[in-house]
Amino acid sequence: MTSRRILVTGLSTAWGGRLAQALERDPEVEAIIGIDRRPPKVALERTEFVQVADAHSLIRRIVDAAEIDTVVDTRLVVDSIVTTERRAHENNVIGTMNVLAACSGEDSPVRKLVFKSSARFYGAEQDDPAFFTESMSRRHPPKHPLDRDICEAEAAVADFRRRNPGKTVTVLRFTHPLGPTIKTSWQKLLRLPVIPAILGFDPRLQFISEQDMADCLEHAVRNDLDGVFNCAADGVLSLSEVASLLGKPLAPVLPPVATGAAAPALRRLGVPLHPEVLSELRFGRGLDNRRFKATGFRYRLTTRETVQKLAEHLRVEPILGDEAAGTRYRYEAAVEEFLRFSPSVRRPPGGAKRPSNVAPSGGRLSQRRRDGWDGLTAKEILAMLPSLSPEDLRALREHERTHAARASVLRGIDRLLERAGAAE
Repeated sequence: MTSRRILVTGLSTAWGGRLAQALERDPEVEAIIGIDRRPPKVALERTEFVQVADAHSLIRRIVDAAEIDTVVDTRLVVDSIVTTERRAHENNVIGTMNVLAACSGEDSPVRKLVFKSSARFYGAEQDDPAFFTESMSRRHPPKHPLDRDICEAEAAVADFRRRNPGKTVTVLRFTHPLGPTIKTSWQKLLRLPVIPAILGFDPRLQFISEQDMADCLEHAVRNDLDGVFNCAADGVLSLSEVASLLGKPLAPVLPPVATGAAAPALRRLGVPLHPEVLSELRFGRGLDNRRFKATGFRYRLTTRETVQKLAEHLRVEPILGDEAAGTRYRYEAAVEEFLRFSPSVRRPPGGAKRPSNVAPSGGRLSQRRRDGWDGLTAKEILAMLPSLSPEDLRALREHERTHAARASVLRGIDRLLERAGAAE
């Protein structure tokens, strides 16, 4: 594994949080920094969370200070129920350009970018192929704002690849995810007691489990995979087969003509029939996943098994409630700060001995990192301290003592050094 210091954007997403948890289990990973506007939704031990917007200047300061070598960008909004069109555009297009700007330049420590994209890049039209390969493009211009955003974001990533030939750029185009903690239009649609359909259409559908989605991102981090890859579980199902596996009736309540005009009435009743869903309810979509599997990746679940897993979850959810989805964790900044910095805490929340990271510079802070620390606030530095080895902490303490001499930073370093000494 060549990635050692990793930045994950979109840490509050189901796949961003699962990816961070997987990377934490690898002792070869020295540092994991997660950024997002919202706190993470899963318990994390080593990952440092920085609540920050996606302004490129702020991200660049974090990248330089922590000497990030790999950035995994999981922020892309691909569903209308997540936010408004304006905010989605700011996140998908402007936010992506800001992340790319933070990774650009010969002086940047970033050498790998993993970008989470969507199969919506291909669209869903009548004359589409049975399965899209990575070399194919849309046959028609995008009709929906989110589709345009996704195409613009991928165009920006392609331009980044051309301007930075020395960096590895991986684009993963995911089909629709399903899982207990996912909230998407398709997930809401399949939760309904009756599955709506368009009269005369039984589209082919393809899904991916939320765990396989996180595994795909982890595989891209652990391997240098330059290029575009489709990520979708093996096999496709017709909508009627999906309904049958879920044990629900299929109701062709939408007319084949003027479907868009009939959908608003159902939306007012709580049926998530957004324009992009209507396109797939009519034509469906399939992805050729052979290129990604050729890199050594294996999916845990097929499309059929993913739907069956969802059916099992829906059966036990009324009994177990939130426990069925494992959503009982809630991030509390004060508690996390106590667990990470208090000298009274001898073991991390998981109960295992806290790992000691290996300093990449042989125990001495590099000049780049010292320069980066000087531009950070005390709060930002405190969030990154646990990712440093005792040797780096001592070097940073000396640098801080002779420069800014911030009492809170010095206390934080001293606490971690005391804890490291007690553990030895």
